Amino acid sequence: MAKLILTHEVTGLGAAGDVVEVKDGYARNFLLPRGFALTWSKGGEKQVESIKAARVAREHASLEDAQKQAAALSAKPVKLVVKAGESGRLFGTVKQGDVADAVEAAGLGRIDKRKVELPAHIKSVGSYQANVRLHDDVAAVIELDVVAGK
Repeated sequence: MAKLILTHEVTGLGAAGDVVEVKDGYARNFLLPRGFALTWSKGGEKQVESIKAARVAREHASLEDAQKQAAALSAKPVKLVVKAGESGRLFGTVKQGDVADAVEAAGLGRIDKRKVELPAHIKSVGSYQANVRLHDDVAAVIELDVVAGK
């Protein structure tokens, strides 16, 4: 078993700064060559402290950024122009990626399409609400105005 210090978050193993024990082959063939971990040493505890301090600072900064972006997203409705028939029925449906692109086009910043939660399939013109999970502790509600375009 190899004792390692994680430098990046590894799914199913731990977060950056964690000290873990893994099988030698996993360490030698996957974690170490990709730079996901460093071998543990007696002086490694200083590295662990610096990695954890950097992670806490990053999380704090990302929380503040998420709160600012949530306030901006909630303040202004986002307009989505989509192809629709005369009855107001859309040709297709509005997806999470469409919402993320419309938010970026409106100048409200980039959001990850995987963080957008639509209430149901949007298949007609109208006003809708979508939830966006910007951070573990921050969520925003976006007003979507779906309008017919060319």
